[in-house]
Amino acid sequence: MSKATPELELRFPIGKFDPAEYASRDENINTLANLPANLRTAVDGLTDEQLDTPYRPEGWTLRQTVHHIADSHINTLVRFKLALTEDEPPTIKPYHEDRWAQLADSTLPVDVSLSIIDGVHTRLVEMLRSLSEEEFQKEFIHPETGPWSIERAAALYAWHSRHHTAHITGTRERNGW
Repeated sequence: MSKATPELELRFPIGKFDPAEYASRDENINTLANLPANLRTAVDGLTDEQLDTPYRPEGWTLRQTVHHIADSHINTLVRFKLALTEDEPPTIKPYHEDRWAQLADSTLPVDVSLSIIDGVHTRLVEMLRSLSEEEFQKEFIHPETGPWSIERAAALYAWHSRHHTAHITGTRERNGW
C-alpha cells in the first residue's frame, strides 16, 4: 500500500470515508454528540487571522470550515427527518457547498455557527438515540450517490465531524498555534 501524498493527507487528514470503520452505531452517535465540544476546543483561542487561514492550498479557511459544518449538519437533520416522515424515500436536494462557503455569512464569527451546531446536534443526537432498528434503515435518495439509510448517513456524518475537526486541529499543529 502506497503512502498518501501530502496534499491528500491535508485534504483527508483521517482518510476517506470507509463505512467499515464506522460500523458502531453507538460510537457514531457519540461522535455526533461530542462534535460541538470538540469543535469549540479546536477553534478555542484562534485569532481572526488564524481563522482566516486555509487548512490546505486552495482549501477553505478554518472559519469557512466551521460554517460549512453548520450548513452541512443542518441539511443532515432535515434529510433524516424527511426519511423518517415521508411515505416513500424522498429525493433530497443537494447543494453546492463550495458556493455556500463563498457567501457573506461564511465570514461571520465562528460563534454564530458553533451555536447552530450546538442546537442541531442536540436535536440530531436525541432523535438518533430514539430510533428503532426499522427507523435506522429508512432511506433518503441523493440524486448523485443513490439511496442512503439513516444508519449509513449517520456513519458518514460521524466521519464528517472528525474529518473537519482534524482539518482545524491539523492546521493548528502544523502552524504551532
